[in-house]
Amino acid sequence: MSTLPKRFERFLREYPEIAVAYETLGDAIHKEGSLTEKERVLVKLAISAGARMEGAVHAQVRKALKAKLTKSEIRQIALLSIPTIGFPASMAVMSWMDDILDKKIVKKKKKGR
Repeated sequence: MSTLPKRFERFLREYPEIAVAYETLGDAIHKEGSLTEKERVLVKLAISAGARMEGAVHAQVRKALKAKLTKSEIRQIALLSIPTIGFPASMAVMSWMDDILDKKIVKKKKKGR
């Protein structure tokens, strides 16, 4: 089962050349510089949280899980954002993180049956 949002899957089908160009840009950006994969994932999650972009937070949490970050490491981004973007905004970010983290927990429980 796909974990990509339906809208993004549709974009991939309808605009394959643009999708490839976008992925190529992302790959080139990630190769530049000296940050580790884990550091890049954390930075991208923090940028998404600070920009208060729900879809981006969802995507970056999925990428963080794929990169083997723990739930605690992911949630610390929301906690660190409290003094910068405010408590209500940080709680919104945490709820967006939970949208993905809770799904992963449910899936693991179902597999364990």
